[in-house]
Amino acid sequence: MTAPTGDGHHSLHAEQHDPHHRAEADLLDKGLTEGAVGLFGGTVLGISSVAPAYALTATVGILVAEAGDKMPVVIIAGFLPMFFAAYAYRELNKVAPDCGTSFTWTTKAFGPYVGWLGGWAAIMATVIVLSNLAGVAVQFFYQFLGDLTDTGAIGDLWENRGVNVVTCLVFLAIATWVAYRGITTTERVQIVLVLFQLAVLLVFAIAAFAKSGDSATGLDFSLDWFSPSGLGLSAFIAGLSGSIFAFWGWDTALTVNEESVDADKTPGRAALLCVVSILLTYLIVAIALQMYAGVGEDGNGLANEEISDNVFGALARPVLGQPLDLVLFLAVLASSAASLITTFLPTSRTMLAMGIYRAFPQKFATVHPEHRTPSYATVVAGIGAGVFYALLTFVSEKVLTDTIYSLGIMICFYYGLTAFACIWYFRKELFNDVSSFVFKLLFPLIGGLGLGWVFVVTLRDSASPDYGSGADIGGVGLVLILGLGIILAGIVFMLWQRFRDPAYFRGETLVKDTPALIVE
Repeated sequence: MTAPTGDGHHSLHAEQHDPHHRAEADLLDKGLTEGAVGLFGGTVLGISSVAPAYALTATVGILVAEAGDKMPVVIIAGFLPMFFAAYAYRELNKVAPDCGTSFTWTTKAFGPYVGWLGGWAAIMATVIVLSNLAGVAVQFFYQFLGDLTDTGAIGDLWENRGVNVVTCLVFLAIATWVAYRGITTTERVQIVLVLFQLAVLLVFAIAAFAKSGDSATGLDFSLDWFSPSGLGLSAFIAGLSGSIFAFWGWDTALTVNEESVDADKTPGRAALLCVVSILLTYLIVAIALQMYAGVGEDGNGLANEEISDNVFGALARPVLGQPLDLVLFLAVLASSAASLITTFLPTSRTMLAMGIYRAFPQKFATVHPEHRTPSYATVVAGIGAGVFYALLTFVSEKVLTDTIYSLGIMICFYYGLTAFACIWYFRKELFNDVSSFVFKLLFPLIGGLGLGWVFVVTLRDSASPDYGSGADIGGVGLVLILGLGIILAGIVFMLWQRFRDPAYFRGETLVKDTPALIVE
């Protein structure tokens, strides 16, 4: 069944791989729970990680500010590179279903150094989002309690830094515990939270459609909303960056590949289902919002500065009335909490893979004997997110805000890198048949170029001190400094790890190669 390796781990089952390729002998079994996640469960975990209710309330204001009533076409534009990149993930997962995903695949395509940086970018992006999600959950938790008790003092408690940080750490501790307990516990919790938030968003959209005719600021539906004509390039790029962030997280469905039924097929299908489901949800809600609220700067208009920072918070009562408005607050809280839990999955499993292959200290390879989860990596991720949030909240709110903006740099970096890794990894078979050309070359190329373009443009724009919060150091935008600073910090850590344990960097634990075809 499995062949033991020198370090006590086992090679992955050959039957888990694409039948057209030989099993990758260097991929190791991590000791995770096999066959625990099906297609529905994987899709739910992906949707939960994206957190549609949280993402919408955080990005609608940005999209409208940049694109006006063209928000639907910008959402579609953000969907396309993600959708095409998902095919790269699917094809790579067929031959190498490894929980290290981007780290493992880019290592096998481009070598240990590029692969290590891809893994680092993925880890740091998720750790930062963990801290931000906990912060958002704290805000909506106290706002919900304040509205429920009709007590303004309770609703404003999240603005107290001490209370905010303590509550945030409690939320992170709970999320860490759920993720630590095992994939089946996580999946069960997610099904409830995801179905709840999607149902509430649908009810909200239906109510907004129904009341759109009576709204003073609403717009009549127009197919022109789906055309980029009249939208300036700079506005389109800025909106596209926000849209890409709103879709980020679907790759969680791939990071549980070693715990999935049919590890070489199910995760890829779940990722594609997740991305399409999110697109439909976003479009329905975006159209409903424009028809009800419009995109003006007055009244309920989505460009109104008093509304744009928290669209659902402002429109919950006008659209749903009382007491249903509380349910929408609860949905955003559930969305943040659900994503908080699932975001531990890609973080801890990437760390686990990097520990197994000795790209990280081997302590990260620890798997809990009973729960069969990456116990050490999960706890480290929780502590790291808590320390990050606490320190930056007390040091500077601007740093925390700009760190979120800098996420776009890392997201596009490792997603785009993985898309190009697919093309290079399968380079010997790209023209074997139509399927190989489309799914291993054309789609990954479109996704990689799109994400690479946004990456370069974001680097250029973020150098300006006007980008993000407007903070700068020496005239250089803080967003660029944070984004590149995190990557450069990774290079230092990488060199330190190479000095103390060079096996991975010598290609001894994970081999740079191309997939071995089975000649029939």
